[in-house]
Amino acid sequence: MSSRRRPGQRPTLEAVARLAGVGRGTVSRVVNGAPGVSAKARAAVEAAVAELNYVPNPAARSLVTSRTDSIALVIPESESRLAAEPYFSAVIRGVSTELAGTDMQLLLILVRNQRELDRLTRFVEAHRVDGVLLVSVHRDDPLPAFLEKAQIPTVLAGRRSADEPLSHVHSDNVGGAALAVRHLLDQGRRTVATITGPLDMDVGHSRLQGWRDAHRDHGGEPLESLVAPADFTEEGGRAAMRELLGRHPDIDAVFAASDVMAAGAMTELREHGRRVPEDVAVIGFDDSIIARHTVPPLTSVSQPSEDIGRTITRLLLDEINDPNRPRHRLMLPTTLTHRQTT
Repeated sequence: MSSRRRPGQRPTLEAVARLAGVGRGTVSRVVNGAPGVSAKARAAVEAAVAELNYVPNPAARSLVTSRTDSIALVIPESESRLAAEPYFSAVIRGVSTELAGTDMQLLLILVRNQRELDRLTRFVEAHRVDGVLLVSVHRDDPLPAFLEKAQIPTVLAGRRSADEPLSHVHSDNVGGAALAVRHLLDQGRRTVATITGPLDMDVGHSRLQGWRDAHRDHGGEPLESLVAPADFTEEGGRAAMRELLGRHPDIDAVFAASDVMAAGAMTELREHGRRVPEDVAVIGFDDSIIARHTVPPLTSVSQPSEDIGRTITRLLLDEINDPNRPRHRLMLPTTLTHRQTT
């Protein structure tokens, strides 16, 4: 019987086996990258695959390998926050760039309420993805513990705390914030306030710690009344700035833990008749597109957001291929980009 296929007929595993002169199981092992095949048999199968232009059936392959060739990028935030925060788009860009040379599909999943959380847990329990990337982690978020218990490969962008057991990648938030505040103090600014991110997130707590460290490096203990917690939104930045001006009308500098909040603070300062930077200097964090388009352009701590996306993706792919590999905890450097608000 000829091993050639009729025009329009999809080549089968059996056809590859006949042409290669091996059993169907041998072809399956070669196609799925399994061990236990001699070099001679592997070469024969690969030649037959090339001659017949055989493409494995994805559904059949997944039954053999228990792989779906897809990963989930999970962001427990609203659509409005996703659209307004440049950090998320940069991370997504990095993830998709890293996956471009692979056969992996990327699923973007927002978790905004308990119903969507329940749906995601069922999705994961059904093994519909090979791994999960989790972005924007809150301290009491149940997802990381669930993913660890489910034994699905997981990598976080950020961390719940310094003791985070899962693989994760984060920026030097403490060092970046301290760099910004030291710059303000070195310029002679005397009353340097801060607008923090949510303090149930390590990123919010760490950037606040950097603000404190810089004051202590300058020989002083900062006033807690110079701290205004917010939520990484523009309106949150405005509200925090109003609160700070009410408590300390003499403020002459503000470090905001995100560019979005810094933009809100600058709007509020203008409405109170304060000039930036003549009356109040402002520094943000992210060095996003927002920083380049405020008036005046915003001095900001630059973090490698896109590189975070690429790095978490590489770690996840490695963990999918070798579930027993050691977990990685990586911190990427931050720098200060000087513009006209300081």
